Amino acid sequence: MKALVVDDSRAMRMMLAQILGTCGFEIAQARHGKDALTHLSANADTELALIDWNMPEMNGLELVRAVRANAAWSRIKLVMVTTENEMGHIEQALDAGADEYVMKPFTKDVLIDKLRLIGAA
Repeated sequence: MKALVVDDSRAMRMMLAQILGTCGFEIAQARHGKDALTHLSANADTELALIDWNMPEMNGLELVRAVRANAAWSRIKLVMVTTENEMGHIEQALDAGADEYVMKPFTKDVLIDKLRLIGAA
């Protein structure tokens, strides 16, 4: 399975990639939503994206909306992984099409449990 980690923090991208690697994913990384859209356009077989909310150029919520607006990407599982912990943010992300929501900080087990919930692990 192929996964995309989208976060403007290199350290967070590396940490998420390491966790996904232990689950058998082939991982690509993007620094913001626009990078992610470019990657998805060239890699139609991506099955999972972990997305930060706060990023330059295109934030995570905008990315979720853009992915869900493209029927070709409808099967991609989208998980917001963010410090945004207000109920309104969670509702916005889920309403926009995110499959799950993980709040930073989190443990490896929490992330893997969320992936299992959506059938991605």
